[in-house]
Amino acid sequence: MKRGAKHLVWDWNGTLVDDLHLVVNSTNVAFEAAAPGRSVKVTADEHRRDFRRPISEYYGSVLGRTVTEAEFAQLDQIFHNAYRTGLAELALSAGARDALRGWTGTQSLLSMWFHDELVPTVTRYELTSHFIRVDGLPERLGGEQAHKAGHLKRHLAELRLEGADVVLIGDSIDDADAAASVGARCVLYTGGFTDPAKLRTYGVPVADSLLEAVALAA
Repeated sequence: MKRGAKHLVWDWNGTLVDDLHLVVNSTNVAFEAAAPGRSVKVTADEHRRDFRRPISEYYGSVLGRTVTEAEFAQLDQIFHNAYRTGLAELALSAGARDALRGWTGTQSLLSMWFHDELVPTVTRYELTSHFIRVDGLPERLGGEQAHKAGHLKRHLAELRLEGADVVLIGDSIDDADAAASVGARCVLYTGGFTDPAKLRTYGVPVADSLLEAVALAA
């Protein structure tokens, strides 16, 4: 019998913060730079259906060609510059504050966004008190190419937690794979970056709200 989780790891982008449309708009700015004159654009639904890591492969699938490492570094910078322009207007996802208050154990935050930008943003939303640790990506170059599994392993090592004591709430298949890699459980949230139909076929609990996600995690 599995023991119950005592610690909850939250994903940030697309989970606690509602930034799908900003991500899609910023992605389209990058596509415009990569294919001038071709009007390459994706909709939110297309992004939810097709997005994957490494992101360079996703970009290549939309552009119809290989994206080199050097080109991806440039497009990644364009994406993040566009993303930052709308950052101040982002709202938390529906029910995020109630969901954070609803967990009775300890909580932490693990994001694939840059650490030095994540921390002040979490502070601006007045969420810091909920988390015993906040980790974003320390790397400035190539970080967006990474999968979350290694990042989660380091996060739990810093917290001195075993995977069996942990549940992760996120919005992507990458979150589920990361949890499985350390023996943790995962609940996937349908309000983020991934098509709900894709999440429901992956074999882990799926929630349509953050409050439901916490209830399933518990």
